[in-house]
This record gives sequence, C-alpha cells and structure tokens, in this order.
Amino acid sequence: MTKSELIEKISEKLRLPAGKAEAIVNCVFDSMVKALEQGEGIEIRGFGSFTVREYKAYEGRNPRTGETVHVAPKRLPFFKVGKDLRERVNAAAGSPMPEDHDDNDADDRDDEPSPPGYDEDDEHVS
Repeated sequence: MTKSELIEKISEKLRLPAGKAEAIVNCVFDSMVKALEQGEGIEIRGFGSFTVREYKAYEGRNPRTGETVHVAPKRLPFFKVGKDLRERVNAAAGSPMPEDHDDNDADDRDDEPSPPGYDEDDEHVS
C-alpha cells in the first residue's frame, strides 16, 4: 500500500475530502518522524513499536575495490511488529508461524547481525 492509497482508503472510510484525509495522514507521519528525530520511541498497541538504534563509527571495506572506508556513526529507525499484527498476518496467510518466546523484550532483535562497531550495551532506546 502506498501513501496515496492510504489517503484514499481513509477518505472513503471516513467520508472525508481527499485533502482532509491527506492532511491527517501527513500530520500522523510528521509527528512520528519528529518523535524519532528526538530519539523517542513510538508504541502503537496491537501494531508495533518504532525505536531509534544508534550505531558507532567503524572501518568498513568497499566490496568492489577492497579499499578501507570510514563509516560514520548513525542512528537508524527500527520497527518491531506487535503480537496482534503478527498473529493477524499469519492467520491471513493460512498457517500460523510459531510465536517468539523471549521473556526479555529488551533482548528482542531482528536476526540480522549488528554492524562492526555496534555495541548493544551503549544503545540508547527510550
């Protein structure tokens, strides 16, 4: 679904002019972006949460030339799907996937490895 499709759905469902639906969508997205820029987390019950992960600088390599390149520190948004959304998506697919059984949400991470220079102990997530 694209942003324009979302605006169209809201416009139809709430019987609003497209311009007002667009203003609503833009207001929600702008508020979310502003919160993430300020390092705040966003939690939408039943949907998921957005956090900002901080990564330290590290020395990487250009895969084409093999040359060493400096990678600056960065902050990236991260989305973690909520239980209700995960269950609804899996039910719609026809075969539920096994649930995560981690007792510590702070240790829930995606399965991708962290980049070099990233230290989970120094992570600042609110």
